[in-house]
Amino acid sequence: MFCREAIRTVASRAGITFSEWNHDREASADMKSTHHWLQACCFVVAIPIFFSDVHAQLVPGTGTKLAQVGDDFEDEKWEWVPNGEKASREQDDRVRSPTGYSTNKRWFESPKRGMPDHIVRIATPPGGLPGSKGALKIQTLNSGIPGRPSGQMEQDDLIMSCSSRVGAISVARNPSCVTRVWLPSYDQWEKRSGSHFGYRIDLKTTISEKSKGFLFTKTERKQEDYWPGFFIEFHSKSDPKFKEDEAVLLVRGNNLGQEVTSLKLKPGWWTLGMSVTSDGRVHYYASEGVDQLTAKDHVYSSFPYGYEAEYFATHFYNSCNRYDGRTWSTPIVIDDPEIFVTR
Repeated sequence: MFCREAIRTVASRAGITFSEWNHDREASADMKSTHHWLQACCFVVAIPIFFSDVHAQLVPGTGTKLAQVGDDFEDEKWEWVPNGEKASREQDDRVRSPTGYSTNKRWFESPKRGMPDHIVRIATPPGGLPGSKGALKIQTLNSGIPGRPSGQMEQDDLIMSCSSRVGAISVARNPSCVTRVWLPSYDQWEKRSGSHFGYRIDLKTTISEKSKGFLFTKTERKQEDYWPGFFIEFHSKSDPKFKEDEAVLLVRGNNLGQEVTSLKLKPGWWTLGMSVTSDGRVHYYASEGVDQLTAKDHVYSSFPYGYEAEYFATHFYNSCNRYDGRTWSTPIVIDDPEIFVTR
């Protein structure tokens, strides 16, 4: 049945109908040779059909792990070096160099939004990866411009050094990333409904942008950065809209960049991952526990913002809180962030 449909396609392109080809092949030796040719072509046509679902089933963690990047936090000497006041280029165009970094040089402070205030290696919480003795606790207090509390939800970034070590990764190599995330019991969460933590990737594409000149409008091609990923949203029972505490996993985002609600989250360990296939599509996976991700853990796929990705630069974390100068963000623990390629 499948091959017949493929033959219809090839026959059509050859300028004959399937019924004509089928009748003539039985009556003509010449057409019998055509029959064999079309059957051979059937396999060629079948290839993209058989593998049309490959893009949707590239499970994060597939392929070869890039040893030059990633971290397991097993080194007891792992430390974060703040290097002075944090950056806030997004708010006031100030980077405040030199920026913070980890002593193993695998992490750096975001020059756009700054670093979380508390980045500390701790003993791995119970239920973590077998053999893991160290993990990283991330928490922030002053998430905006230093010394200027806004009273609004703001965020800090912790970014893995990737493109500086291995270069930007073409999506033709099917890059993917995986991390383990530990969520505390609900009584330890910031008493605020909204996003508390993010796990995202840095992607690049090319867009066309029109600009008006003196006489003419011209179109220019330029590189566009965008940051799809996951946000962990908390619904606090201190909020009249919610009867009890709960956490949900949001995907950012659909083809318009809007967030999509996926799983309800329990305290404890979760495995999150994203892959980017050669068609520029992003695929999101999530599973409770620390086991390897599988196809059944797929939660969503999209071209976020309508973009087709061309390059994968890195993955990173967001620590979010209400920046009032007094309230700490929810303490989140991460372990074994990794990046993979299939070729």
